[in-house]
Amino acid sequence: MKNFLKLIFASFLLTGLLFANGIDQNGSKDGYDIELKSDKTLVVGTNKMFVKLSKDGNYITDAKVKIKFFMPEMPGMPYMEYEDKANLVGDKYMLNINFSMGGTWQYQLKFKTSDDKVHTVRGSVNL
Repeated sequence: MKNFLKLIFASFLLTGLLFANGIDQNGSKDGYDIELKSDKTLVVGTNKMFVKLSKDGNYITDAKVKIKFFMPEMPGMPYMEYEDKANLVGDKYMLNINFSMGGTWQYQLKFKTSDDKVHTVRGSVNL
């Protein structure tokens, strides 16, 4: 019986690891293609995310990128937010985001390009 329970536990753990994916969201704004990705599943605590910007097939590496994650106020819970400015690593921008609790977090990704225009992309992620 013990071995059977161990086998069931191991299969649940393996299933969780196989289907645990990071986020992978793609979109476009004002002619720019945007990818928001994480290598690991998002968790409560610190998460590393990456943003790739491209236009006409060329990566944009001279933009200023920042993101704000927030959760609106709800009964019994205050408004929460976390912001970070991205650092360029290779051809993508790296962000460190600290989620204080599970649930649906909305975000505003802003990037300022060499033409001095600020572009805003909105979305959400679930923990």
